[in-house]
Amino acid sequence: MEEAVYKDALIRKRAEIIAERGAKSFSTPMDNNTRQGDMADQASGNNEVHIQLKLKQTDAKILKAIEEALLRIDQGIYGVCRDCGEPIAPARLNAIPWTRVCITCKAKQQ
Repeated sequence: MEEAVYKDALIRKRAEIIAERGAKSFSTPMDNNTRQGDMADQASGNNEVHIQLKLKQTDAKILKAIEEALLRIDQGIYGVCRDCGEPIAPARLNAIPWTRVCITCKAKQQ
């Protein structure tokens, strides 16, 4: 039963990211091909493009992790740490339902 709650959370987060991604594609910051504005404006525009690129990369990683988590639910191995094989604490799954590792193994990675 708990897995159903996590599955719903994962599906909601996936839909949220996809909806945000769609909304962002319609708003383009500064056109990089124009030379309008002073150097500060151009630098700000370049920074905005860099930030948007990083956000898209992060979203893509989260979407991939969500898909993998949904697959683990289907396989019956959701909530088990990939590294040590121990159960992942419910508090961690509530915070990051797409996580692959327990907090102990995550701390070791850092």
